Amino acid sequence: MTILPLIFTSGLASGINAYAVVLLMGLLGRFADAGSVPPALERTDVLVVAGVLFLLEAVADKIPYVDSVWDVVHTVIRPIAGAVVGVLIASHDPGSLSDVAAGAIGGSSALVSHLVKASLRMAVNTTPEPFSNILVSVTEDLGVAGLITLAIFHPWLAASIAAVLLLAGILLVRLVIKKIRAFRARRRERRTAKAAGAVGPAPGVYPQRQL
Repeated sequence: MTILPLIFTSGLASGINAYAVVLLMGLLGRFADAGSVPPALERTDVLVVAGVLFLLEAVADKIPYVDSVWDVVHTVIRPIAGAVVGVLIASHDPGSLSDVAAGAIGGSSALVSHLVKASLRMAVNTTPEPFSNILVSVTEDLGVAGLITLAIFHPWLAASIAAVLLLAGILLVRLVIKKIRAFRARRRERRTAKAAGAVGPAPGVYPQRQL
């Protein structure tokens, strides 16, 4: 089960930026002699494709609302990438974990982290300026790079940090959803009150004077 934390962390990171995970793991395996990286990720064609797609995501992920469209498209891609990376890691260490279990762990952790990312980015898009998107995107990229690098050399520590970050993200999404609902409720109340004030009293009905 020594590969379990690596599969979990790589899956979680794939839900944020799958191309960065494939690219970074491949580079670490090829040039840093990381023995836990599957050889399939070290192939030149895989690195080139992952690098090009990473550059595309690096641009799209920093443009307001374009990032949300990109997230919708990747709702299927990121969990699949997390599952495939998990299966490759398990296949590279036969007997430690079945491919089915590895794929389920990698795919499910990628799906949850993707949903957290997409929800938070939609909330960030409500801000009037574009700098929040750039800051959040850069933070995500650095976080993915840090988690994957740490997972290769200290997998259990990386998995612990990833689990805490995932839990914090879920709680933050719940908080944001509550605030959005409260804001919409207040806005509906103001519109209702404004509409009632604009209509005024019915014709022929006058407020009674107090004697």
